[in-house]
Amino acid sequence: MSQPSIPFIYGIRTILEALKAEQDLQKAYLLKGASGPLFKELEQELRKAKIQISYVPAERLQRFTTANHQGAVAEIAPIPFASFEESVEHLIEHKASAPLILLLDGLTDVRNFGAVLRTAESSGVDLVVIPKQGMAPLNRDAIKTSQGAAFSVPIAKVAHLKDAVMYLQSSGIKVIAASEKSETSLYDSDLTEGLALIMGSEERGVNPSVLKMVDSTLSLPQLGRIASLNVSVACGVMLYEVIRQRKLY
Repeated sequence: MSQPSIPFIYGIRTILEALKAEQDLQKAYLLKGASGPLFKELEQELRKAKIQISYVPAERLQRFTTANHQGAVAEIAPIPFASFEESVEHLIEHKASAPLILLLDGLTDVRNFGAVLRTAESSGVDLVVIPKQGMAPLNRDAIKTSQGAAFSVPIAKVAHLKDAVMYLQSSGIKVIAASEKSETSLYDSDLTEGLALIMGSEERGVNPSVLKMVDSTLSLPQLGRIASLNVSVACGVMLYEVIRQRKLY
C-alpha cells in the first residue's frame, strides 16, 4: 500500500508532544467513534490550537500507516534541525551545568534512532548530532518511537562527524566513544565534566577513523554470552551513569 507523500506523524502521545512543542501541524485525522481519556485530551488540545480535525473511518487512517496509529494521524511540517556550531556556542556560554552532547555515528534502524532520542530527552541531553549521510531518517516511525522526544531535544546535522569532533574538542568539550573493545569501563570514568558521547551503528559500532580522534573510549561490562547490547540500551546505560555521577536527581 502506498503512503501519502505529505509529511505526517501518528500516535496520540506523539501528536500531544508535537502540540506541546508548538510544532506546525496542518490537520489531524481522528478515528470516528474513538473515546478514552487520552483521546479526549488530544481532541481538546487540537481544538485549543485551532487545528482542523477530520473524523475518519479506520480504513482512511490505514492509508497513512499500517502501524499502531492509536486512531490519530496529523499532517506536520518537517522538523527543523538546529545549527551545530551555534548550539555548541550557546551551551558553552549560557548553560550553568556541564554540557552533555550525544553524537550518533550511522545508526540505520529508525526505531533505534527513535528510542535513543527518547532516552536522550529523558536524561537531559542538550544536543543530538547526526551525520547527513549514512544515518536513519528522522521519519514518522522514528518520531513515533521517540514518543515525541524528537520535538523536544535539539538535533543538528553535520556533513562529517569528524569535523564535529574536532570542533567540540577545540571548544573544550571532552569527546568519548562507546566501544566494546575498550579496556576502560564506563564505571571507572569521570563523566562529570562537559562531554560529548559517541554511539556507533548497530553493525560496526563507531567508525575506526572517528575512534582515532576521541579523547577516550569506554565499554560496558558484559557478564553474559551475548557480545554486545542493543545500541539504544547501551546508550541509556551510559547516559544514566552521567546522571548518577552528576547527581542530577
